[in-house]
Amino acid sequence: MINIKVTFLILFSSLMLATGCSINKSPTPKYDYISEHDLIGIASYYGKRWHGRTTANGEKLNIYAMTAAHKTLPFNTIVKVTLLSTNKSITVRINDRGPYVGDRIIDLTDEAAKRLGMYHQGIGEVQLEILSKP
Repeated sequence: MINIKVTFLILFSSLMLATGCSINKSPTPKYDYISEHDLIGIASYYGKRWHGRTTANGEKLNIYAMTAAHKTLPFNTIVKVTLLSTNKSITVRINDRGPYVGDRIIDLTDEAAKRLGMYHQGIGEVQLEILSKP
């Protein structure tokens, strides 16, 4: 009886291993932002209290520069940001991580928000177009 149980256990284990090895696992596709031309979402801006603080890439945040925070884009990526309500566009360089409020997709400096025309509203629906990656 023991030999039957041992034999059954060996056969069962062998089948499990063989089945696990035969599964066709396709590689996870690498998401490439360059191929995305319609990244649409809500933009916000930092505010004066963040001026001079260290950004994720080690720079000091300058709210008068044309820079921005994005959750995943590589640092020094150049992004065209278009405010959908006015179709006005600016270009910013990614030098920080964020935003971490709600579903916002980009955090602009105060200067970038002013030039885009969304400073007084605080947030705006924008389209991001990646112009270049480092």
